[in-house]
Amino acid sequence: MSPFKSIAIDGPAGAGKSTIAKKVAETLGYVYIDTGAMYRAIAYECIRKNINIKDEEAINTLCSNIDIIIQYVDGEQQVLLNNENVTHYIRTTEVGNVTSQISVYHNVRKKLVELQQKLAHQANVIMDGRDIGTYVLPNANLKIFLTASIEQRAQRRWKELNDKGDQTQLKTLEAQIKERDYNDMNRKIAPLKKAEDAIEVDTSNMSIEEVVKKVISLYNKRIVENGNSNG
Repeated sequence: MSPFKSIAIDGPAGAGKSTIAKKVAETLGYVYIDTGAMYRAIAYECIRKNINIKDEEAINTLCSNIDIIIQYVDGEQQVLLNNENVTHYIRTTEVGNVTSQISVYHNVRKKLVELQQKLAHQANVIMDGRDIGTYVLPNANLKIFLTASIEQRAQRRWKELNDKGDQTQLKTLEAQIKERDYNDMNRKIAPLKKAEDAIEVDTSNMSIEEVVKKVISLYNKRIVENGNSNG
């Protein structure tokens, strides 16, 4: 049994998982593991090398020759792909769409899950994704399932991309999010779903500060007050 505590935050694209996980990690002094960034790094490499995303064998070969490290420099997450910093290249809409498609492959998930589980045995961590509470950290001390309406999620993603100069239309983002939801929920390996012991939090009408406060409150009740020792 690990001496460290872990918090799993799952949910669909655009529900605010990464934003909330980062802020909660800062408050609690936990290490934030951005699993989505790790999958995005592989997707980015597939795009860069013009690999057909339907060619599972080619992607398996890619995975066997790839190394992904997450580091923090001055409090900012840096994603290193084979020692190259790709942090600023992995947040595009194209990379996001490819990520959803390659994440169904067994070797992609196997490689990254092993690394994620190893990290959870080295420090107190908060990890966000789509299968953290059900597959990656099934014994997490606290499991949160963040959700929000498709309209709200698309609006948030539109603002995020627009601030970066990406002019993707709102309706296009809504369609893409619907497709990602379907792909994530229907993949054969570790599909997106709420863990039986996860607490659902609908963020549609909540501010970031309100969601963070809610998660901290759940942390205090589940881990601090009850002395939860799963892990």
